[in-house]
Amino acid sequence: MEFQNVVRRRRMVRKFDPDRPVPPEVLDRILHNATRGPSAGFSQGQAFLVLEGEALAKFWAMRPKGNEVSTAPLLIVPLSCKRVYLDRYAEPDKGWTDRDEARWPVPFWHIDTGMATLLILQTVVDQGLGALYFGIMPEDVPRFRELYGVPEDHEPIGAVAIGYSTEPEQSGSPRKRGRRNQDEVVHRGRW
Repeated sequence: MEFQNVVRRRRMVRKFDPDRPVPPEVLDRILHNATRGPSAGFSQGQAFLVLEGEALAKFWAMRPKGNEVSTAPLLIVPLSCKRVYLDRYAEPDKGWTDRDEARWPVPFWHIDTGMATLLILQTVVDQGLGALYFGIMPEDVPRFRELYGVPEDHEPIGAVAIGYSTEPEQSGSPRKRGRRNQDEVVHRGRW
C-alpha cells in the first residue's frame, strides 16, 4: 500500500473477526517493522510481548470489563526499559557514567517505544488489518507482570489488539468528531 494511504487509513478499530487469525508471516512483518523504529543512541530498549490463544485469553480474563475488542485474535504489548537507555548512555562513547535520569529532557525509553508502536499500527494497516491501541491500567500492571513473567524494569506502555476489522470504514470518534484544523495545531516560527 502507498504510504500516504497507510497514514490516511490508520484508525482505531474495536470490532474484529474472531475466526480469522493473523497469518504468521504478517505477524513476523509487524514485529520486524516494530524493531526498526528510532532509538536514542541505538539503545533499543523495547520489548514486545505477543499474546495469542490461551495466553491472550488470560489477558482478557484479567480485564473483566468485557468489550468487543476482546475478539481480536492477537495482542502485542510494547514494553519500554529505562535501564537499557541509562546503561547505554553510561558507555564510553556517550560518557554519562553517573546514569543520572535527570540528564534526559524527556523519557526517550517511552517515546521510542511509542514510535515502535506507531510502526506496528502502520504495518497493520499496510497488511490489510485493523488495530486498537489502548492502555493497561496501573492497577492491572502487577497482575500482568505476574501472569506473563514480565521483569520489573520493563514498563508496558499499552497494548495493541490486532485482527481483521468487522467495522465499517467510517466509524468511531472520527465520525462523531472532526479532525482539528491544521491551522489550530501547526505553528510556524511562533505560536
